[in-house]
Amino acid sequence: MRDALEEWHFGKVFHAYRTHPYHPRPIPQGAVADWLGLTQAQLSRIENGAAPQDLSKLMSWAHILAVPADLLWFKLPGSDHRYTAPVSNQSSESERRKAEPSCRTRASAPPPITTDGHPLPEAIHLDRSDDLSMPRGDGFASTGHEAMSPLHRRTLLGGIAATALPVPGPEGIRRFVAVPENSRHCFEGSAFDYFRIQLESAKRDDGSLGPGRTLPVVLGLLRSIEQHARDVGSSDRRELLSVGADGAEFAGWLYRDIHQPARAGFWYDRAMEWAQEADNAAMQGYVLLKKSQMAYDDRDALRVLGLARAARHERWRLPQRVRAEVTQQEALGLAMTGESPDAVKRKLDESRSLLITVSDDDPNPLGAYFTEDTLMLRNAVAYTEVGKPGMAVRLFGETIASGALSPRDTGFFNARRAVAMALCGEPDEAAELGRVSAEVAHTMKSERTLCVLADALRTLGRWSGRPAVRDFREALRAS
Repeated sequence: MRDALEEWHFGKVFHAYRTHPYHPRPIPQGAVADWLGLTQAQLSRIENGAAPQDLSKLMSWAHILAVPADLLWFKLPGSDHRYTAPVSNQSSESERRKAEPSCRTRASAPPPITTDGHPLPEAIHLDRSDDLSMPRGDGFASTGHEAMSPLHRRTLLGGIAATALPVPGPEGIRRFVAVPENSRHCFEGSAFDYFRIQLESAKRDDGSLGPGRTLPVVLGLLRSIEQHARDVGSSDRRELLSVGADGAEFAGWLYRDIHQPARAGFWYDRAMEWAQEADNAAMQGYVLLKKSQMAYDDRDALRVLGLARAARHERWRLPQRVRAEVTQQEALGLAMTGESPDAVKRKLDESRSLLITVSDDDPNPLGAYFTEDTLMLRNAVAYTEVGKPGMAVRLFGETIASGALSPRDTGFFNARRAVAMALCGEPDEAAELGRVSAEVAHTMKSERTLCVLADALRTLGRWSGRPAVRDFREALRAS
């Protein structure tokens, strides 16, 4: 392994790891590829091709295989020195904790967890309790070999989750690496305030920066929250996990935006788990709402309606603003399952009645984004589903024209508006909206928007020869 690392070629590191005599027999490429979120063919090209140069991937792979940092050849962005794990006996407590994963030895480790007879890397089985079987697809597709199971949840905190990201720039990587160290330092003061402030800052940045720059920061915060939660008393742990649940829900949303539903589902499950441990009933109901909204991405009408109704239960003690959003989501589920326009409208009116009773200075942050503008945009989606695209076009247009939306959200709802306009039989207008939205989606790395635009292009199929539609098609294909 040392010889492979000294060649500065991670493909050779993978090959050396797979064929190391420590393993009972060589590990198939497909099994290792599953750990890395790659296909067997991709791993084969990495092993046999030129040395990979993408720093974010190198960092992630090193973490997944638990390679000691002092053996790595690459440097952290912004540093003039190679990163080495602290090993001094006089190290501080925080330094000792950072060094532990790379200093762990095989001799002192418990017998390895195996899959298909092969041991998993230590970074994947950090803890034998509380495992998660990751669903296939979305970067975990079968490659002809048995898929890795179980896959411990913490792998996603420090390894595989990072491989799913749009590749961030050096600043994003630096912030991802720096967050845990900085937050541990702040933990000696007011950790809860620190985490909340950092999380709120990430939420504010999301609409203008996009998930590619926001996700690394959020994942770093969540990793640090989990680390700190092991070191505090029960009451502080509940408060910390309540913040973590909020952050995990946000991570789920970010993965939805880059169209990674398996990872989004993982983080929604983690948010629910942490909310349950923290006895945060409102967050549990809120996560059910978010799962209902994700079901809409998959066009699963019954799940949209069922989860929305589950979120309405009194046990969750939802704040009024979230109750309004849940009621509107139920209206969307009714529209998708074939209820009449009148029935859908009654439910939408009920949602608005709940929202207008919320005070402008309501201190509850949960669902604070759900305003009159959000209500109109979501109503437009429901009207599209129930067969009233003309009304949807008007509502979309009025809200987008107000200029209150972030660049990413403007692009997304223009995509929804393009679908409604195409259904109204206005191909040129729909195509122009789609073209503009596609430019925003590519800039913001919003795969969710691109999926809606693909629906719009399919709806415009009978007008495929029109110049505006051709221009839209080319804009959508642009990288």
